[in-house]
Amino acid sequence: MVLNTIIKTLNFPLYIAKRYLFAKKSHNAINIISAISLAGVTIGTMALIIVLSVFNGFDGLIQTLFNTFDPDLKITIVEGKSFQTDYEKLRQLSEIKGVVVFSKIVEENALLKYGEKQYIATIKGVDSNYYAINNMDSSIIEGKFLLENEGERYAIVGQGIAYYLQVGLKFITPLTIYVPRKSATISMNPENAFNQKYIYPSGIFNVLQDYDTKYVLVPISFAQELLEDTLSITSIEIKADENAEIAQVQKEVQQLFGPQFDVKNRYQQKELFYRIMKYEKWAIFMILSFILAIASFNIVGSLSMLIIEKKKDIATLHSIGADSKLIRKVFLFEGIMISFFGAFLGLSLGLIICALQIKYGFVQFPSSGSFIISAYPVNIKLVDVFLVLITVLIIGFLAAWYPVKFIIKRYISNNL
Repeated sequence: MVLNTIIKTLNFPLYIAKRYLFAKKSHNAINIISAISLAGVTIGTMALIIVLSVFNGFDGLIQTLFNTFDPDLKITIVEGKSFQTDYEKLRQLSEIKGVVVFSKIVEENALLKYGEKQYIATIKGVDSNYYAINNMDSSIIEGKFLLENEGERYAIVGQGIAYYLQVGLKFITPLTIYVPRKSATISMNPENAFNQKYIYPSGIFNVLQDYDTKYVLVPISFAQELLEDTLSITSIEIKADENAEIAQVQKEVQQLFGPQFDVKNRYQQKELFYRIMKYEKWAIFMILSFILAIASFNIVGSLSMLIIEKKKDIATLHSIGADSKLIRKVFLFEGIMISFFGAFLGLSLGLIICALQIKYGFVQFPSSGSFIISAYPVNIKLVDVFLVLITVLIIGFLAAWYPVKFIIKRYISNNL
């Protein structure tokens, strides 16, 4: 009676499973398959945590770059392109708790001409508050962030546009900007259908390719004169207090402007892009998990051969009172321990590699000179560590469950 109680406790099957895991098997093939099982789980786990951490690193980097150009909140009109705002509404906007500063924006597609080269881009007219909203100064790679000085107005050109037009900052050749004239009439001379103005570039910025090949920053007064509309704007960009709850600020701004306007936070301004990044991350996670599941099939083979080898031990355990449930626990713990040790080793190696990459950046981009950073970015998140651990243990449990349940039932039970 006492013996039956002892062998049916949780510690007894765990003790036997540990003995089977570390003891030398009579057939060397079982040792080899067990080692391969452990190595497969270790490598798969390591790959999972490294890939997820690299995706987190790129996600954080891109968000930082977007934050350089995109505001905390952006107000646009739902129908149409431009709108007018009165002084009272802007005064109320400035009084909303959490709103630090806002900038009026005018955007319009335009034809750029520099020397003999031409380029279609978007001019972005900004007021004097724009510098306080976006940290564009850190993105200037040549020249300086200068839009107005002593009555003169200047342009800040995206790197992609500057490269194509071969823009220089010597203030010798001006940048000519053409936009369709609103009051244009039918004429034999095409130039009469366009407004054109000259402006000298004072700096070149580099944020992301999507921005660098699209935007030219100019003073808002310059853009409004070019568009023959000194009252209308296309958006209002808002900088929120760092300690403010952005969702609450967004809600109050939306209430102020009403349903005719859209008020979007940074995520909503690039919602499609962030969704794609998120889907890519989890698609890679599912692919690597599938590879890990395939690698875990070695656990099936290892346990199957071990069960066959230990059939005499199983018969002995059965004869002294061990039932089929307890015998299944022994081999189930064996498979789970393989997965656990593999997960522990894989996570440890993966986290060490990630930490070394963060500190030393030993994995470099192929051509570091063309990237903003020289090494692959890495960001370790605790939630990913737990997710990987749970995933590996679930896969390991399922891989151990099949041979334990069916092989013992179909093969061993017939010999007891």
